[in-house]
Amino acid sequence: MIDKLVIVESPAKANTIKKYLGGKSKVVASMGHIRDLPKSKLGVDIENNFEPEYINIRGKGTLINSLKKDASEAEKVYLATDPDREGEAIAWHLAYILGLDPKKVARVTFNEITKNAVQHGIANPRTIDLNLTDAQQARRVMDRIVGYKISPILWRKVSKGLSAGRVQSVAVRLIVEREDEIDNFVPEEYWNITLIAADFATGTEFEAKFLGKSGKKIELHTKEEVDKVLKDLEGTKYIVKEVKKGEKKRSPAPPFTTSTLQQEASRKLNFAIKRTMQVAQMLYEGINIPGHGHTGLITYMRTDSTRISEEARSAAKSVITQKYGANYYENRYYKTKAEAQDAHEAIRPAHIELSPDDVKDILTPDQYKLYRLIYNRFIASQMANAIYDTLQVNIDGNDYDFRANGQTLKFPGFMALYVEGVDNSKDEEFTKIPPLKENEEVKKIDLTGKQSFTEPPPRYTEASLVKALEERGIGRPSTYAPTITTILARRYIEKEGKNLVPTELGKSVNKYLITNFPDIIDYEFTAKIEEEFDKVAERKRKLERTYERVLWSIFCCFEKSRRRKRKSKNRR
Repeated sequence: MIDKLVIVESPAKANTIKKYLGGKSKVVASMGHIRDLPKSKLGVDIENNFEPEYINIRGKGTLINSLKKDASEAEKVYLATDPDREGEAIAWHLAYILGLDPKKVARVTFNEITKNAVQHGIANPRTIDLNLTDAQQARRVMDRIVGYKISPILWRKVSKGLSAGRVQSVAVRLIVEREDEIDNFVPEEYWNITLIAADFATGTEFEAKFLGKSGKKIELHTKEEVDKVLKDLEGTKYIVKEVKKGEKKRSPAPPFTTSTLQQEASRKLNFAIKRTMQVAQMLYEGINIPGHGHTGLITYMRTDSTRISEEARSAAKSVITQKYGANYYENRYYKTKAEAQDAHEAIRPAHIELSPDDVKDILTPDQYKLYRLIYNRFIASQMANAIYDTLQVNIDGNDYDFRANGQTLKFPGFMALYVEGVDNSKDEEFTKIPPLKENEEVKKIDLTGKQSFTEPPPRYTEASLVKALEERGIGRPSTYAPTITTILARRYIEKEGKNLVPTELGKSVNKYLITNFPDIIDYEFTAKIEEEFDKVAERKRKLERTYERVLWSIFCCFEKSRRRKRKSKNRR
């Protein structure tokens, strides 16, 4: 007889949990979903309140029979699938397959797979959250209707084998529109004048940039304008007009959410979004570490929250004060976005005592790189500000204004460990400035004008596309990896280095969808659908009401498309 049967999604997660359960416990894996909509047809009864027609996934018959046998022999069945909407839906399907009452079933979740978290979860089971399963079901049904209704039209009108999707088509639209911006961009000429000067005392050279004249900013667009300024400055003296000393503080970035992890791994590790999520899943589910057994190294990797537990905060404090000193620690709380799903903590190490160097020889290179990124980002998020001494020197030459900016790092703070990456950085330029005083003359070494041209917006990378989708409220972090994978596989876009570039096929599909189904790939419409799903999950909207609102909008899109076709035929 089995005392406790615990069902999770993956064998790796099962192996990690086993060691924390005593008695006659058994931990088995469902290998992901066991039921889904059929691939051969729509699988949604539109006439019957959009009822989904789920079937057992092909090839899982033997596994299902094994799960049923184990469940029949167990005193208690615990459904311990992942702590998100998808995991809740898998638990709901498992309850159905095993004949368990979803209102009575023991549902347990672990934000991290540690001894305390697992034992606490088993000791405090809950029922399946039907609001979360409804939200996941709504997403699945919407995506199926959009995909199965529009894709066949693309096969007829554009090419065989194409697909449309509620989020993927919007992602393609973003990339195509960015390419259009680049193609239509008209460069504008502009000039900069740089003064290279030195103090007479030490001969230390520094750079000062041209600003304007008599306190008024002047933009230079032609060589003629530059030549006039240079002529006016012939033989002039350059006098230090003002010296401003100050202090600047730089704060650390918060611990990772799913999307910020995806972006930072792309920037710093050159990981594709899919690769990041696959490696993070391994770290969460557990790695076999000598002396520890199968151990989950990070908290759950699908989260919108920057919140961390007090226990983790205390552990970070201990690491920082021991390694760097008490002045490097700062107790920080980060505000989570209003629209974020705050069910879980931020992504952080589950065992802070296991540093990246402690497990380096056990992990694969990818696992080590990502674990180090997560670990360092989390520790840095609880560290003190970096502090800079700043110096601004304003210089006058024949009423023309120049400025030199300098800064020196006074206290590294969090930067001793970690600095966040950026996309397309255009940081302010700084130069090393000698100690100058007001009314002091500086020696002109050189004065030059440089021609430049404005540049078009950069193409999207995976990191910047994820950021754009998140900012617009389109999709959810857990959907970004499969979305990007799909549009690459469909050859709607391709990679040139890190850049995402639309193919001619992608442009054709996007043009057809915008012409015939503009509302379905409308940014605002797609974001509103996500809000509807959130409202269902939060008990603020009934599932039926969401179906009515969203599917009526989709129905209207098809009707508009039919009307356009009729008008087109009548004109002929």
